[in-house]
Amino acid sequence: MRFGRTFTVLGAVTLVMAVPVAAQAQATAPGLRAELDAVTKAGAVAAVAEYRDGAYVWRGASGVAELGRWRPAPENGRFRAGSITKSLTSTVVVQLAGEGRLSLSDPVSQHLPGLVPNGDQITLRQLLNHTSGVYNYTRDLFTSEEQLVRDRYRSWEPEELVAVATRHTADFPPGTSWSYSNTGYVLLGMVIEKVTGRSYAGEVERRVLRPAGMHRTSFPGDFPLLTGPHAHGYVQVKGKPVDITSWNPSAAWAAGEIVTTTDDLNRFYRSLLTGKLVRPALLAEMLTPDVHSGGEYGLGLQRVALPCGGEMWGHTGGVPGYSTFSFSSVDGTKQLTLSTTAYDKEFEEAVVGMYLKAFCGEGASDGLKKGSFELKIAA
Repeated sequence: MRFGRTFTVLGAVTLVMAVPVAAQAQATAPGLRAELDAVTKAGAVAAVAEYRDGAYVWRGASGVAELGRWRPAPENGRFRAGSITKSLTSTVVVQLAGEGRLSLSDPVSQHLPGLVPNGDQITLRQLLNHTSGVYNYTRDLFTSEEQLVRDRYRSWEPEELVAVATRHTADFPPGTSWSYSNTGYVLLGMVIEKVTGRSYAGEVERRVLRPAGMHRTSFPGDFPLLTGPHAHGYVQVKGKPVDITSWNPSAAWAAGEIVTTTDDLNRFYRSLLTGKLVRPALLAEMLTPDVHSGGEYGLGLQRVALPCGGEMWGHTGGVPGYSTFSFSSVDGTKQLTLSTTAYDKEFEEAVVGMYLKAFCGEGASDGLKKGSFELKIAA
């Protein structure tokens, strides 16, 4: 999810060595450190990352926590992860399907009658993989950085967000095309609450955060502050950076509200991809990209084909001030999560270089051409 200006970011990350246990990781370390610094040299105020390869862990931070101060960015600081929230929301919906409490083929109207036009033709699966055609409310929510800053503390109810979307006609008939829609995930959060009788955030905490050991991830609701160590986020208004760290995330809710860390995101995707959160048959469904997405999106999960062969699975996320990338090998053994606070410059080649080096090996980014490998920020 991204508010205000929408753009594509290409990416790479680097980390500092923690406890070496593998010769392969030792050999990779200098390159990863240099790549992390390249992200901040290219324009990010701060960049924090965690790389895992089996039992080996690297963590690193580059840049400063706040403009105008020399305090370094915290290595495992907390940040807003935006649309990565969708992977957690999707996991709970799939779990409920596995329990027989709903079916992915259920029409939206079965659980939320009358809320969405044509809701009897839109399935939960189509909401999960963005083939519903439901208009994306964030196209209207903030039309400029100035408006974003002015309305930063406004509180939104999920029904209000859906109402913004339903003022528009659908983008296309359900199941006939692909278009990224945050509205679909707000609806899924509402379905979770209707089916369980409990809050969406409480269900994700009980079903995902606790089993995965994600002790520093939270659902802030209306609370606008970032607590604990963190880097500040910025937007550019009239050519100058404005601190947007404090922001009411109810505008994102089940589509993009979480506050988390690089360690927690790696824990989540590792738990998911190794079958600890959903059964193998259901995980296989999550990892099956819809044909209309060009093979790039399953159920709350993004697929990225690697130029060296193989693929990564995870998600990206963008909210005011923060851009995050979190991807793992399909078996969950190799992972890289990066959070950045860039607001006015292109840093895509640095991010791409990091991911190529982490997943394809030393020298993989030599001679890299911009656009040869993409990580698209979910908007």
